[in-house]
Amino acid sequence: MNHANVAFFIPHLGCRHRCSFCNQRSISGVQDIITPRQVSDALREAVCRMGDRVREAEIAFFGGSFTALPRQTMIDYLKAAAPFLKEGFGGIRLSTRPDAIDSEVLDILFQYGVTSVELGAQSMDDRVLSLNGRGHTAFQVKQASYLIQERGFSLGLQMMTGLYGSSLETDRDTAHQLMELKPDTVRIYPTIVVEGTYLSNLWREGRYQPQSLWEAVELCAQLMEEFETKGIRVIRVGLHAGGDVENGMLCGPWHPAFGELCENRRFLHRALDVLKDNCVPKGCVTLGVHPSDLSKMIGQKRQNVDKLRQIGYDSKVIGKTDIPKGTVQLL
Repeated sequence: MNHANVAFFIPHLGCRHRCSFCNQRSISGVQDIITPRQVSDALREAVCRMGDRVREAEIAFFGGSFTALPRQTMIDYLKAAAPFLKEGFGGIRLSTRPDAIDSEVLDILFQYGVTSVELGAQSMDDRVLSLNGRGHTAFQVKQASYLIQERGFSLGLQMMTGLYGSSLETDRDTAHQLMELKPDTVRIYPTIVVEGTYLSNLWREGRYQPQSLWEAVELCAQLMEEFETKGIRVIRVGLHAGGDVENGMLCGPWHPAFGELCENRRFLHRALDVLKDNCVPKGCVTLGVHPSDLSKMIGQKRQNVDKLRQIGYDSKVIGKTDIPKGTVQLL
């Protein structure tokens, strides 16, 4: 899931809606609105600091609804970023709402060197979207996705699990509908209850119960596997650590290494599949993985080894360079 960005967060700018879960100043840790001049200064500093590594990075505008900004404001940000593409950045990535995309906007983005557009789809269930105050429909997600791809941009889609009114079934259906749109990248965010949101009121009233950490890990691990099987790159699972996230969070499946927990769970599933497919009896087993996957197979605090022991397998995990990355073999 490696993905490099020099990211700028623009909380709430351009967004006419306040979704049930949203307090972006808390989520991003950004309290003041960055100016185009500050964008230029930060990128100039990044070029000096990163050297040749700048070619592995994108300039990114996240946190708001970029294409819903006042038109001149949006252009001013793009004008600040575009000259640095000549310094080697791989492109400009931005996030926005599905209902803030049309042909005119995409023409402007193309003019200033934008390469990737991410849509906050969150759910593909209209009832869930309405309950959470999203202000757009699943059809608008599809329509915007088609426009973005038709214009030649890389398409990214973002979804949330455990939203108010959702279920495992609606979450899985959302993922499957997003797969059908064939995005290049996906981000998956379990819903966290943050202070100062409508969701925090629902939680206090007992009308909303978030996913547990392990419910979210299990679901996200399964979805990651399905997306990647379809050739869709998962570039983020779970909120970034840092900022004011932990201070503002009330409850929900938060963990600073959530993505790592999901990777661990995926390797546990692979190990269980190998044991089942080979009809391995309970007892001592030796599992092989590529050396770079050792920690993923063993799990945080040896949780995968412990889980296998609980179901009757006393497992030893060995790293071997001839085993393909991402696979588990019986030795």
